Amino acid sequence: MLLAVPNFSEGRDGARIEAISTAFATGAALLDIHSDPVHNRTVLTLSGPPDSLAGALANGARACAEEIDMRRHEGAHPCIGALDVCPVVWLRTEDHEAARAEALAAAQGIATHARVPVFLYGELASHLSHRERAFFRAGGLAELRRRLNSGELRPDFGPGELHPSAGATLVTARPPLAAFNIELEGAGIEATREIADHLRESGGGLPGVRALGIDLGGGRTQVSTNVHDPIAVPLSRVIERVAELAAERGARPVAGEIVGLVPEASLVGLPRELPLTGFDPAQHVIERRLRV
Repeated sequence: MLLAVPNFSEGRDGARIEAISTAFATGAALLDIHSDPVHNRTVLTLSGPPDSLAGALANGARACAEEIDMRRHEGAHPCIGALDVCPVVWLRTEDHEAARAEALAAAQGIATHARVPVFLYGELASHLSHRERAFFRAGGLAELRRRLNSGELRPDFGPGELHPSAGATLVTARPPLAAFNIELEGAGIEATREIADHLRESGGGLPGVRALGIDLGGGRTQVSTNVHDPIAVPLSRVIERVAELAAERGARPVAGEIVGLVPEASLVGLPRELPLTGFDPAQHVIERRLRV
Protein backbone atom coordinates (compact mmCIF):
# COMPACT_ATOMS: atom_id res chain seq x y z
CA MET A 1 0.00 0.00 0.00
CA LEU A 2 1.19 3.48 -0.93
CA LEU A 3 -0.17 6.92 -0.05
CA ALA A 4 -0.28 10.11 -2.09
CA VAL A 5 -0.75 13.58 -0.61
CA PRO A 6 -1.68 16.04 -3.37
CA ASN A 7 -1.86 19.70 -2.26
CA PHE A 8 -3.95 21.93 -4.49
CA SER A 9 -4.48 25.69 -4.41
CA GLU A 10 -8.14 25.95 -3.41
CA GLY A 11 -9.36 26.03 0.18
CA ARG A 12 -12.49 28.19 0.05
CA ASP A 13 -14.91 27.08 -2.67
CA GLY A 14 -16.65 23.94 -1.41
CA ALA A 15 -18.07 22.89 -4.78
CA ARG A 16 -14.68 23.24 -6.46
CA ILE A 17 -12.94 21.31 -3.67
CA GLU A 18 -15.49 18.50 -3.98
CA ALA A 19 -15.13 18.30 -7.76
CA ILE A 20 -11.33 18.14 -7.60
CA SER A 21 -11.33 15.65 -4.71
CA THR A 22 -13.73 13.38 -6.62
CA ALA A 23 -11.39 13.46 -9.62
CA PHE A 24 -8.43 12.40 -7.48
CA ALA A 25 -10.49 9.59 -5.95
CA THR A 26 -11.01 7.97 -9.36
CA GLY A 27 -8.94 4.81 -8.96
CA ALA A 28 -7.73 5.55 -5.41
CA ALA A 29 -9.22 5.55 -1.92
CA LEU A 30 -9.75 9.05 -0.53
CA LEU A 31 -8.81 8.89 3.15
CA ASP A 32 -8.83 12.55 4.16
CA ILE A 33 -9.62 16.08 2.96
CA HIS A 34 -8.16 19.05 4.84
CA SER A 35 -9.04 22.51 3.52
CA ASP A 36 -7.80 25.82 4.91
CA PRO A 37 -9.34 29.11 3.70
CA VAL A 38 -6.48 31.27 5.03
CA HIS A 39 -3.85 29.17 3.26
CA ASN A 40 -6.36 28.76 0.38
CA ARG A 41 -5.14 25.21 0.06
CA THR A 42 -6.51 21.68 0.31
CA VAL A 43 -4.48 18.62 1.25
CA LEU A 44 -5.83 15.20 0.27
CA THR A 45 -4.62 11.81 1.45
CA LEU A 46 -5.12 8.97 -1.02
CA SER A 47 -4.19 5.30 -0.73
CA GLY A 48 -3.78 2.47 -3.18
CA PRO A 49 -1.51 -0.40 -4.19
CA PRO A 50 1.47 0.24 -6.47
CA ASP A 51 0.50 0.98 -10.08
CA SER A 52 -2.87 2.42 -9.02
CA LEU A 53 -2.05 5.96 -7.87
CA ALA A 54 -0.37 7.50 -10.92
CA GLY A 55 -3.57 7.46 -12.96
CA ALA A 56 -5.61 8.94 -10.11
CA LEU A 57 -3.06 11.73 -9.64
CA ALA A 58 -3.01 12.58 -13.34
CA ASN A 59 -6.81 12.67 -13.36
CA GLY A 60 -6.86 14.97 -10.34
CA ALA A 61 -4.17 17.19 -11.84
CA ARG A 62 -6.30 17.71 -14.94
CA ALA A 63 -9.25 18.72 -12.73
CA CYS A 64 -7.02 21.19 -10.86
CA ALA A 65 -5.93 22.75 -14.15
CA GLU A 66 -9.56 23.05 -15.27
CA GLU A 67 -10.94 24.40 -11.98
CA ILE A 68 -8.20 26.68 -10.59
CA ASP A 69 -6.84 29.88 -12.11
CA MET A 70 -3.59 30.87 -10.43
CA ARG A 71 -3.84 34.36 -11.96
CA ARG A 72 -6.61 35.03 -9.44
CA HIS A 73 -5.25 32.96 -6.56
CA GLU A 74 -4.72 34.57 -3.17
CA GLY A 75 -3.62 32.70 -0.05
CA ALA A 76 -1.12 32.70 2.79
CA HIS A 77 0.70 29.53 1.70
CA PRO A 78 3.43 29.86 -0.96
CA CYS A 79 2.66 27.87 -4.10
CA ILE A 80 3.52 27.63 -7.81
CA GLY A 81 0.55 25.79 -9.25
CA ALA A 82 -3.07 24.70 -9.21
CA LEU A 83 -1.76 21.28 -8.18
CA ASP A 84 1.16 22.61 -6.17
CA VAL A 85 2.89 19.53 -4.75
CA CYS A 86 2.19 15.84 -5.22
CA PRO A 87 4.27 13.43 -3.11
CA VAL A 88 3.90 9.63 -3.24
CA VAL A 89 4.53 8.13 0.20
CA TRP A 90 5.92 4.73 1.12
CA LEU A 91 5.00 3.25 4.50
CA ARG A 92 7.46 0.33 4.56
CA THR A 93 11.10 0.29 3.52
CA GLU A 94 10.42 -2.50 1.06
CA ASP A 95 7.98 -0.22 -0.80
CA HIS A 96 10.54 2.54 -1.33
CA GLU A 97 11.34 1.66 -4.94
CA ALA A 98 7.66 1.14 -5.76
CA ALA A 99 6.93 4.66 -4.48
CA ARG A 100 9.73 6.12 -6.59
CA ALA A 101 8.42 4.39 -9.70
CA GLU A 102 4.85 5.50 -8.95
CA ALA A 103 5.96 9.10 -8.42
CA LEU A 104 7.84 9.17 -11.75
CA ALA A 105 4.81 7.69 -13.53
CA ALA A 106 2.60 10.29 -11.83
CA ALA A 107 4.94 13.10 -12.89
CA GLN A 108 4.74 11.98 -16.51
CA GLY A 109 0.95 11.59 -16.30
CA ILE A 110 0.44 15.01 -14.69
CA ALA A 111 2.56 16.69 -17.35
CA THR A 112 0.67 14.92 -20.14
CA HIS A 113 -2.91 15.25 -18.88
CA ALA A 114 -2.74 18.68 -17.20
CA ARG A 115 -0.19 20.08 -19.68
CA VAL A 116 1.87 21.68 -16.92
CA PRO A 117 5.64 21.59 -16.36
CA VAL A 118 6.56 19.16 -13.59
CA PHE A 119 9.65 19.47 -11.42
CA LEU A 120 11.05 16.68 -9.26
CA TYR A 121 12.14 17.61 -5.73
CA GLY A 122 13.30 15.80 -2.60
CA GLU A 123 15.12 12.55 -3.24
CA LEU A 124 13.97 12.51 -6.89
CA ALA A 125 15.48 15.93 -7.62
CA SER A 126 17.57 16.06 -10.79
CA HIS A 127 20.00 18.52 -9.13
CA LEU A 128 21.02 18.91 -5.49
CA SER A 129 19.76 22.52 -5.53
CA HIS A 130 16.28 21.28 -6.50
CA ARG A 131 15.71 19.21 -3.36
CA GLU A 132 13.80 21.92 -1.47
CA ARG A 133 10.42 23.23 -2.60
CA ALA A 134 11.60 26.72 -1.66
CA PHE A 135 14.00 26.62 -4.62
CA PHE A 136 11.05 26.65 -7.02
CA ARG A 137 8.77 28.91 -4.96
CA ALA A 138 11.25 31.74 -4.40
CA GLY A 139 9.82 34.87 -6.00
CA GLY A 140 6.49 33.20 -6.79
CA LEU A 141 5.07 32.39 -10.20
CA ALA A 142 6.46 35.53 -11.85
CA GLU A 143 10.03 34.59 -10.96
CA LEU A 144 9.49 30.94 -11.94
CA ARG A 145 8.16 32.11 -15.32
CA ARG A 146 11.27 34.26 -15.83
CA ARG A 147 13.61 31.39 -14.96
CA LEU A 148 11.84 29.09 -17.41
CA ASN A 149 11.67 31.64 -20.21
CA SER A 150 15.36 32.50 -19.83
CA GLY A 151 16.42 28.85 -19.95
CA GLU A 152 17.84 29.07 -16.42
CA LEU A 153 15.49 26.28 -15.33
CA ARG A 154 13.99 23.36 -17.23
CA PRO A 155 11.21 21.04 -16.09
CA ASP A 156 11.79 17.32 -15.66
CA PHE A 157 8.55 16.56 -17.51
CA GLY A 158 6.12 18.49 -19.68
CA PRO A 159 6.22 21.83 -21.49
CA GLY A 160 9.10 24.25 -21.10
CA GLU A 161 6.87 27.12 -20.01
CA LEU A 162 4.28 27.65 -17.32
CA HIS A 163 0.67 26.72 -17.98
CA PRO A 164 -1.04 30.13 -18.34
CA SER A 165 -3.56 29.49 -15.56
CA ALA A 166 -2.39 26.32 -13.76
CA GLY A 167 1.32 27.10 -13.27
CA ALA A 168 3.52 24.11 -12.49
CA THR A 169 3.62 21.08 -10.18
CA LEU A 170 6.25 19.58 -7.85
CA VAL A 171 6.48 15.77 -7.46
CA THR A 172 8.53 13.50 -5.19
CA ALA A 173 8.55 10.19 -3.31
CA ARG A 174 9.09 10.23 0.44
CA PRO A 175 8.33 8.49 3.74
CA PRO A 176 5.52 9.88 5.93
CA LEU A 177 6.03 13.35 7.37
CA ALA A 178 3.90 15.41 9.74
CA ALA A 179 2.30 18.64 8.56
CA PHE A 180 1.69 20.46 11.82
CA ASN A 181 0.52 24.00 12.55
CA ILE A 182 0.79 25.81 15.88
CA GLU A 183 -1.31 28.89 16.59
CA LEU A 184 0.28 31.53 18.81
CA GLU A 185 -1.17 34.09 21.20
CA GLY A 186 0.63 37.38 21.79
CA ALA A 187 2.92 37.27 18.78
CA GLY A 188 2.75 39.64 15.82
CA ILE A 189 3.62 38.39 12.37
CA GLU A 190 7.24 39.54 12.54
CA ALA A 191 7.81 37.71 15.83
CA THR A 192 6.07 34.63 14.40
CA ARG A 193 8.37 34.69 11.37
CA GLU A 194 11.36 34.97 13.67
CA ILE A 195 10.15 31.91 15.58
CA ALA A 196 9.76 30.00 12.31
CA ASP A 197 13.24 31.09 11.22
CA HIS A 198 14.81 29.74 14.41
CA LEU A 199 12.69 26.56 14.38
CA ARG A 200 13.55 25.36 10.88
CA GLU A 201 16.61 23.24 10.21
CA SER A 202 18.13 25.75 7.78
CA GLY A 203 18.10 28.37 10.57
CA GLY A 204 19.91 26.10 13.02
CA GLY A 205 16.73 24.64 14.49
CA LEU A 206 15.31 21.14 14.67
CA PRO A 207 16.58 18.59 12.12
CA GLY A 208 14.24 17.96 9.21
CA VAL A 209 11.84 20.76 10.15
CA ARG A 210 10.60 23.31 7.63
CA ALA A 211 8.62 26.25 9.02
CA LEU A 212 6.78 29.39 7.94
CA GLY A 213 5.18 32.23 9.88
CA ILE A 214 1.59 32.79 8.72
CA ASP A 215 -0.72 35.73 9.45
CA LEU A 216 -4.18 34.28 10.13
CA GLY A 217 -5.80 37.72 10.45
CA GLY A 218 -7.57 39.25 13.43
CA GLY A 219 -4.35 39.37 15.42
CA ARG A 220 -3.83 35.59 15.15
CA THR A 221 -0.64 34.03 13.83
CA GLN A 222 0.57 30.51 13.10
CA VAL A 223 3.81 28.63 12.76
CA SER A 224 3.19 26.20 9.90
CA THR A 225 5.62 23.27 9.81
CA ASN A 226 6.54 20.15 7.91
CA VAL A 227 8.39 17.69 10.13
CA HIS A 228 10.26 15.41 7.73
CA ASP A 229 11.18 12.75 10.31
CA PRO A 230 8.39 12.84 12.90
CA ILE A 231 9.71 9.65 14.50
CA ALA A 232 13.10 11.20 15.35
CA VAL A 233 11.54 14.63 16.04
CA PRO A 234 8.06 14.00 17.47
CA LEU A 235 5.48 16.77 17.54
CA SER A 236 5.98 17.19 21.29
CA ARG A 237 9.54 18.36 20.59
CA VAL A 238 8.30 20.84 17.99
CA ILE A 239 5.74 22.22 20.46
CA GLU A 240 8.37 22.46 23.18
CA ARG A 241 10.76 24.41 20.96
CA VAL A 242 8.05 26.73 19.65
CA ALA A 243 6.98 27.40 23.26
CA GLU A 244 10.58 28.30 24.20
CA LEU A 245 10.98 30.64 21.24
CA ALA A 246 7.55 32.19 21.80
CA ALA A 247 8.20 32.79 25.51
CA GLU A 248 11.29 34.83 24.60
CA ARG A 249 8.92 37.12 22.68
CA GLY A 250 6.10 37.28 25.24
CA ALA A 251 3.89 34.79 23.38
CA ARG A 252 2.67 31.21 23.79
CA PRO A 253 1.17 28.33 21.76
CA VAL A 254 -2.60 28.02 22.20
CA ALA A 255 -3.65 25.37 19.65
CA GLY A 256 -2.23 22.77 17.30
CA GLU A 257 -3.49 21.42 13.99
CA ILE A 258 -2.42 18.22 12.26
CA VAL A 259 -2.94 18.27 8.49
CA GLY A 260 -3.71 14.88 6.97
CA LEU A 261 -2.42 11.63 8.47
CA VAL A 262 0.63 11.13 10.70
CA PRO A 263 2.55 8.13 12.08
CA GLU A 264 1.58 6.94 15.55
CA ALA A 265 5.11 7.51 16.88
CA SER A 266 4.93 11.21 16.03
CA LEU A 267 2.38 11.67 18.82
CA VAL A 268 4.55 10.30 21.65
CA GLY A 269 4.61 12.71 24.60
CA LEU A 270 2.12 15.12 23.05
CA PRO A 271 1.09 17.61 25.78
CA ARG A 272 -2.59 17.32 26.65
CA GLU A 273 -2.89 21.00 27.53
CA LEU A 274 -2.47 22.02 23.87
CA PRO A 275 -5.75 21.28 22.04
CA LEU A 276 -5.53 19.78 18.55
CA THR A 277 -8.16 21.25 16.26
CA GLY A 278 -10.27 18.59 14.52
CA PHE A 279 -7.87 15.74 15.30
CA ASP A 280 -9.35 12.21 15.53
CA PRO A 281 -6.74 9.46 16.16
CA ALA A 282 -8.98 6.85 14.55
CA GLN A 283 -9.05 8.90 11.34
CA HIS A 284 -5.72 10.70 11.29
CA VAL A 285 -3.15 8.14 12.53
CA ILE A 286 -1.77 6.12 9.61
CA GLU A 287 -1.44 2.81 11.47
CA ARG A 288 -4.97 2.99 12.88
CA ARG A 289 -6.53 4.03 9.58
CA LEU A 290 -4.79 1.45 7.42
CA ARG A 291 -3.90 -1.21 9.99
CA VAL A 292 -0.36 -1.41 8.65
